[in-house]
Order: sequence, then C-alpha cells, then structure tokens
Amino acid sequence: MEKTEFSISNNWLDIIFESFYDGVVIVNSHGEISYITNSYCDFLNIERSEVIGMHVTNVIENTRMHLVVETGKQEFADIQFLLGNYVIANRIPIIENKKIVGAIGTIIFRDIGEWKKMNNHIRGLLSDINLYRNEWNGTNGLKYSLNDLVGKSIKIKELKERVKRISGGDISVLIRGESGTGKELLAHSIHQLSDRIDKPFVKVNCASIPEHLLESELFGYEEGAFTGARKGGKMGKFQYADGGTIFLDEVGDMPLQMQIKLLRVLQEKEFEPVGSLQSKEINVRVIAATNSSLEQMIENKLFREDLYYRINAVQLSLPPLRARIEDISLLAGHFLKKISSRIGKRVTSFHPEVLSLMEKYEWPGNVRELENVVEAGIHFTNDEMIGLDSLPDYLLKQKKEEEEKGLKGMVEETEKKAIENVLNRVKFDKIKAAKILGIGKSSLYDKIKRYQISE
Repeated sequence: MEKTEFSISNNWLDIIFESFYDGVVIVNSHGEISYITNSYCDFLNIERSEVIGMHVTNVIENTRMHLVVETGKQEFADIQFLLGNYVIANRIPIIENKKIVGAIGTIIFRDIGEWKKMNNHIRGLLSDINLYRNEWNGTNGLKYSLNDLVGKSIKIKELKERVKRISGGDISVLIRGESGTGKELLAHSIHQLSDRIDKPFVKVNCASIPEHLLESELFGYEEGAFTGARKGGKMGKFQYADGGTIFLDEVGDMPLQMQIKLLRVLQEKEFEPVGSLQSKEINVRVIAATNSSLEQMIENKLFREDLYYRINAVQLSLPPLRARIEDISLLAGHFLKKISSRIGKRVTSFHPEVLSLMEKYEWPGNVRELENVVEAGIHFTNDEMIGLDSLPDYLLKQKKEEEEKGLKGMVEETEKKAIENVLNRVKFDKIKAAKILGIGKSSLYDKIKRYQISE
C-alpha cells in the first residue's frame, strides 16, 4: 500500500485541532506520523519537524495507533499510560475507497492540575476493578520499550523493524544473543507493542529457580499438595500471565522433565497445578530467550527438539556490541544522560580518548558491561567530563597493552576490524566485501581464515 499524502495543509490542521483537542496525531498506512499538533509536541517535549515521518512507536509511549491502522478498529476512551501517568485516548481509522489509509488519534490532558485530578480518578477506577494490580512495576511488569534499544547500525534498525512486524500477533518468539545484549529489553518491547499491552508481562529466569521448585513456580500448586504448601494453594507464573505474555529467560537451562510439561502447555493451552486433578485453560503468549546453542543441546539430548520448534516460530537475534561498533558512542551517551540524571551528578561528556578506547574494546559483557563502565566513570570523575583516569583498571590495562604493540600488530588489528565491519555491512557477502575492500576474493578468504573471522 502506498504511503498516504494528506491534501490538507498543516496550517489548516493547526487551526482546526489546536482549538478543540489537547493532543492530536495522524499516521499514514505505515504507522508513520503525518501530522501532530504543537500542543502534543510540547506535552511530549519533542520537536514537530523532527518526528514527522517517524514511526509512531518511536515517538509516543504505549501507542496503539499502528495497531488501529492494521485492524481498522476504532478505539474510544482508552486508558493509555504516558509519561508516568494515565491519559484518555481515542483512535479512529481513516478509510478512503474502502481502504485504510491512516488513523487519527486524540488524547485529553488539559492543564497539569486537571491532568493530575483525572489521573488520580483513573487510578481509583483501575484499583476498584482490579486492573491496576498494585502498580506492579508501573505498567503490568514492563520496564522497557523499543525506544530503549539504542543504535543506528543497520542490524539494530532491521531488528526494530522485525519487532514491529511480529509484535501484533500471538506467535511464539525465540530471542538469541550473548549475555548482556538486551534480550529482556526486546521481550518487553514485543509485549508493549502487542494487543496484550493491558495484560500482565511475567518474567521467569529458568536458570535462577531450583529444579525442585520450578514446576510449582510455573504452574502453582493446590492446598495440601506437599508438606509446607501454603494454605489455599499458590498461583503460578503461567496463571498470573493469563491473557498476557510470559518471558522464559535462559530457557536452555530448563530441566528435561519441565520441558515436557511446557510443551504440553504450548500445544494444549492448558496446565495442571501441582496436586490438582483438573487442568486449567490458559491463554498466554510465550517469548523465550537463550544465550546457549539449543541446536547443540538437542544433539546432546539436553533439549527437546519438538519444544525447540514450538518456541522457535519466529527467531530474533541480538548482535554482540563488538559487531556494531558504530553504536558504542551513541549507547555511551545514552547511559551517561540516564545515569547522571538518576544519581544527580552533572557529567555531560567523554574525553575523545575514552570514546576511542571504548570503540577498540571487545566488550565481552556487551551493552550491560558498557553501562557499568559508564556508571563507574560518572562516580569516579571529579569533572563534567569522563576521562581515562575515571575508567576501570582493566580498560586502562588494555590501552597500555595496545601502546606496547608493534606497528605490525596495530596494522593487522586495524585490517581485521575493517574486514569485519565491511562483512557485517554486506551481510557476509564475500564477493561484495572483496570489491569494497579492493582485494581479490582468494586474498579475502585467506585473511578471514588468518584473523579467524566468523559470521
């Protein structure tokens, strides 16, 4: 479907909407912002010129405008969590010649006093009908959105687009990636963009729960199921996530016996609490994550092949930080702003040598390690700039080792990084890479083997 071009000018739209509504946004058939009122921009603290053409999910928190475009279903008086509070939102599809060409959304926030009064009223209503769930982590267990996946690299941009495409359905998702790459962030983002946004998001770390407790944690138990069982029984994670999403982190560490029970839940949409004689129906979307090679585990009889194919309906892979060097300075700046604001210390920049060192480091702990390094730098610096003397010792040790390397070693390392960057850019098309690098194909193969560069 072609992008919609609205024929009416923004000046006329401003005259119409700035007078009657507190916030208006119009998106085209692709969910991209075609128009947004100045009052809404002021409320969101954004510049209108910068967000026109952007996908609405990258601008407005917890929006459903892109879903209205997909479904064609209008939504009135919907409660939306925005900037730490609740607003009332209306969303209406725009239909022309029986085709959905866009959608218009309005929110009501008035002035700050009325906004707070309305928000308190909504909180009371939600509490009365048991939807607020004691402010469980603020928004049904969600802490992150796709905006928290910071990066300008091709891999991250493509990953974000894939998340937007698959979030709207109920299909199971398997997230792959090394430790610290942001697998949990991706799971939160999928739920936040789905139709299940108003239902719970429940996280289970399969590696942290002792094996003998895992079944009761996942499926709950009936009163008297075992010695020490709580009076009245206990609700399990799956039942608590009913209607929403359950995130099984480190699913590769799940014992084989529990894998069988999980497979039944996914196939039959039902489970049995420990000590129960009856099954309970369940409606849960499953997102799993692992940093293990499940394929190798299947070969070693440590993971069930049938479960693998059940949870692997859609696979998302998070690249390690060393594979997206161009994102390092952007991420470092993001963490600098977030952490300095949280701890109340004015630190505004990095010394150029610090950024250079960060881009040369391999980051085995990935994004999580980078965040920890930035936080340490903020605490140790006595200036508004993080310098080399504020970095952890192991990073400074690497710098010293690099300075001690001979010219040959430095040239080889530079050549290796250049080859890796080009290969990643062309998705390991070696013919294209050789052409870009200006070397022969056989020479490129020799260098890939020599430097042990893998896809």
